[in-house]
Amino acid sequence: MHTRIIAVAMLAVSFVCTAQPYPAKPIRIINTTSAGGPAELTARLIGQKFTEAWGQQVVVDTRTGAAGTIGAEMVAHAAPDGYTLLLGSGSSIVIAPLVQKTSYDPLRDFAPVSMAVMAPFLLVAHPAVPAKSVPEFITAAKAKPGVYNFGSTGSGSTSHLGAEQLKMLAGIDIHHIAYKGAITAVAGMVAGEVHILFNSMATALPHVNTGRITLLATGATARSPLIPNTPTIAETFPGFEVVTWYSIAAPPRTPRSLVMKLNGEIARALTSPDLAARFAVMGLDPHPSTPEEMAAYMKSEMEKWGKVIKAAGVKIE
Repeated sequence: MHTRIIAVAMLAVSFVCTAQPYPAKPIRIINTTSAGGPAELTARLIGQKFTEAWGQQVVVDTRTGAAGTIGAEMVAHAAPDGYTLLLGSGSSIVIAPLVQKTSYDPLRDFAPVSMAVMAPFLLVAHPAVPAKSVPEFITAAKAKPGVYNFGSTGSGSTSHLGAEQLKMLAGIDIHHIAYKGAITAVAGMVAGEVHILFNSMATALPHVNTGRITLLATGATARSPLIPNTPTIAETFPGFEVVTWYSIAAPPRTPRSLVMKLNGEIARALTSPDLAARFAVMGLDPHPSTPEEMAAYMKSEMEKWGKVIKAAGVKIE
């Protein structure tokens, strides 16, 4: 009898615990890119809105390394309870599994929640490079094969593949220098270590504005309203696109109800006037989506970059 009472009590406690409204404890957002960069700030801004709405602390946990796969793997194997989320990038979610072995499949081992923000990469050059535009750089590179180089935020990153795509389309011979993140890559350019670089608007534009680096073009298919006088690479090579994007994903098998609750709050956060203003300063465009739209975009990105990786023979160095 005593044993039965204990069992009933434990069941009652279990029922109360499972019936607790979400979230009932702090939420952790795993950031896979360098600390202090636009991705981490995006996670913090969204996290602040979660806290305001739900009264629970949100911890942004930056886990870099292995092209962002360390952090992504943590989320892919986490409990599907909504308390561990991924602020992923195109590099960590989509590209890394195409160039190295990972324990997760991007389309199978995450529950897409929502796209977060998007922005075109900027193609910038060191002032010593005799070019103010993409056609001028191509001309300079063809005149001196093998002399020029390009930096990236890491082997297999979006900035790396964007340059490989440009290299193939333009038919130029330039070699790759990889850095560990957007901030260190642009610092290397300022120091004169690299000639051209694809980098985020948030990281590169301040150096453009001070004259330490030269802005050649953007990687979007249309000109940015923030820098409307800057041409796109697509104006030279139609269809060319390289953008940075961040999204929120949950572990696989996360209940649909939790995914949609998170999705709704992300949409409210991204469309709030104060966050829109903060993102505009960083050159980021709030881009909430449905889980299905996020899944479709991930699939299209995998197909596009998979072709570039195969053609260029890209491997993690």
